[in-house]
Amino acid sequence: MPLSVTVRELKASDYEAWLPLWDGYNAFYGREGPTALDPEVTKTTWSRFSNAAEPVYALVAESGGKVVGLTHYLYHRSTTRIELTCYLQDLFTAPKARGQGVARALIAAVYVAAERAGIKRVYWQTHHTNALGRALYDKVAKHHGFIVYAHDV
Repeated sequence: MPLSVTVRELKASDYEAWLPLWDGYNAFYGREGPTALDPEVTKTTWSRFSNAAEPVYALVAESGGKVVGLTHYLYHRSTTRIELTCYLQDLFTAPKARGQGVARALIAAVYVAAERAGIKRVYWQTHHTNALGRALYDKVAKHHGFIVYAHDV
């Protein structure tokens, strides 16, 4: 049964509720213990959300007065579009709230924010093993078949 969820912009007072979700998101992708993000990355990421000069945004989902999900997204230029593009970079739901509409509500809220900003494309990536996430993503977006490569320099 879906939770009653409210999605809203992140507030400075949300840090204590946001951090465990952020840590859970990073752990999901293997960034914990010896491979954890440098604390400076978390500090900088958090500060970007409240910096009007940064094109990085954050939303949280609340249910029953508790923050149960987060999403971070950013706007960037593209060589294949005139308008900006929206990259939904991070999406995470608290384990106890999974499968209850939280991620769907967060994605929908990013769609609304992007549309209000005049943006016509929202995209994201996930690991191929994220079966639960992909089951939802296949319902709310189209997979275009691309494979992501990366190299740290």
